[in-house]
Amino acid sequence: MPTVLLVDDDPAFRALARRMLTAAGLDVVAEADTAAAARDAAVELRPDTALVDVGLPDGDGVTLARVLGELPWRPRVLLTSTDPDAASPDDVRRSGAHGFVPKSELPDGSLEDLLADR
Repeated sequence: MPTVLLVDDDPAFRALARRMLTAAGLDVVAEADTAAAARDAAVELRPDTALVDVGLPDGDGVTLARVLGELPWRPRVLLTSTDPDAASPDDVRRSGAHGFVPKSELPDGSLEDLLADR
């Protein structure tokens, strides 16, 4: 079962996303509410993938995606935000993220395909 690091500063969204990810057959191994906590959790737990909010209290998810993508095992990163324009295609490309999906579209997307398909 692919493992996921869930990064978002909104605890209600993390709870909802955890339920969606688990229902999609993914194993949420950790949650983080800051970029710093996400980096630490990623290094410790080596998740296969990460669902990362673009807006974090101590940085931005685009930069975090680049940091996570430079880890030796190169976890797949999917960016998300309540703002559908929070990450441009160029932001996604430069960050090395797999893509960007607005939070409103997450229930309609195939999270397993977006996060787990290697």
